[in-house]
Amino acid sequence: MTSWTGRSAAEIAAAVREKRATPREVVAEHLARIERLDGRVGAFRTVRAEAALAEADEVGARADLAELPLAGVPVAVKDNLAVRGESKRVGSAATPDTPSEQDHVTVARLRAAGAVVVGLTNVPELCVFGTTEGVHGTARNPWDTSRTAGGSSGGSAAAVAAGLVPIALGNDGMGSLRIPAANCGLVTIKPGHGVVPAGVSDGDWFGMSENGPLATTVEDARLMLGILADAEFVRPPDSGMRKVAVSLRSPLAGIAITAPYKAAVRDAAEVLMKAGHQVRRADPSYPMSLSLTSLAHWTAGTAEDAQGLDRSLLTRRTRVHAAVGRRFVKSVGTGKAREELRRRLEPFFEEYDILLTPALARRSPASAPWHERGWLRNILANTTYSPMTPPWNLTGWPAMAVPFGTLPSGAPTAVQLVGRPGTEAVLLETAEQLENLHPWQRTAPLD
Repeated sequence: MTSWTGRSAAEIAAAVREKRATPREVVAEHLARIERLDGRVGAFRTVRAEAALAEADEVGARADLAELPLAGVPVAVKDNLAVRGESKRVGSAATPDTPSEQDHVTVARLRAAGAVVVGLTNVPELCVFGTTEGVHGTARNPWDTSRTAGGSSGGSAAAVAAGLVPIALGNDGMGSLRIPAANCGLVTIKPGHGVVPAGVSDGDWFGMSENGPLATTVEDARLMLGILADAEFVRPPDSGMRKVAVSLRSPLAGIAITAPYKAAVRDAAEVLMKAGHQVRRADPSYPMSLSLTSLAHWTAGTAEDAQGLDRSLLTRRTRVHAAVGRRFVKSVGTGKAREELRRRLEPFFEEYDILLTPALARRSPASAPWHERGWLRNILANTTYSPMTPPWNLTGWPAMAVPFGTLPSGAPTAVQLVGRPGTEAVLLETAEQLENLHPWQRTAPLD
């Protein structure tokens, strides 16, 4: 009997289209794996077992089955995007437990492509933090369950890394795709602004939040991104040598990059150099004010999302985060700081096609009840391990996390690729070169 868990989305969809597998048997096998392993991982807030099997049968009966790019592929959805018939809790006790009347547009596009939603994944409250734990569950890194999966798309990343689903949907407002992907050894891309429909929350954190894929292969990330964007991301016609800048400097002042993440970048740079790219050490001109700009936007987004919720039901760290953010809402809303940052960084990307950096500064924090700890302790833990991602939400430019190397524990490390607006296809092509020349183990050895 062929096993479909651990296969890529592209492999599964091809098998279903060619009638080598049915959507029901594929989904049932993944549901069985979820039942067996998710108690250790904590990826899902809710699993839609009966509904998913019924939807699998509907996909199997579709007249256009042979044309569906995600035919019968199980997918997990981050619990801040609406799934028809399911509540959207966003990791909080303060949100209503009422079913959504319709799918978010990204969920609808995945379903139209033949995907089957098997469940909604755990997030930190209001998707604020880079660790995932709270009243609805704790998502752990399948490679090292003593550590957090990261956040805020932590449950989605954990689900894919554990082989519970081949792909998952998440989003990224200050690194919320790239942080857990880097922790869990996955490929992700935060698309540039306007490429994929957002609608993540009220105002999308002032336009910084973007929906995107979590996958184990670049092929799956490209496939899923194309469906989410309703566009093709084929290899660029000018494929060839790119000018790549390599930076080991934290954008946020005073944060040190640890040795494993420096090594990952140096080794990835060597791979790209051997592939024919022009690789140079160069640091973007990050302003000293970037730390304050990041904090202002991070907290102001939460202040907007917390409006209308019963604050007594929010955890203390979230209440403080929102209270701090209310002071910044007006200034952040002007967009001036983001525009100034874009102007400052544009000359760098006129000289370089791609920026290569560490995806993280250090390994993720321990899996612990961070939602019960103080605000400042959470801020320090988040900032010291994930300072590399916020600038590219502020600019609205595309950025990827790509697995590369390992920590002493055996858990993955990762690098980040950043490009100017409209270069999603270039980043995916470069990530594919890294994958082909330096393959990674796609799922954690949980069995």
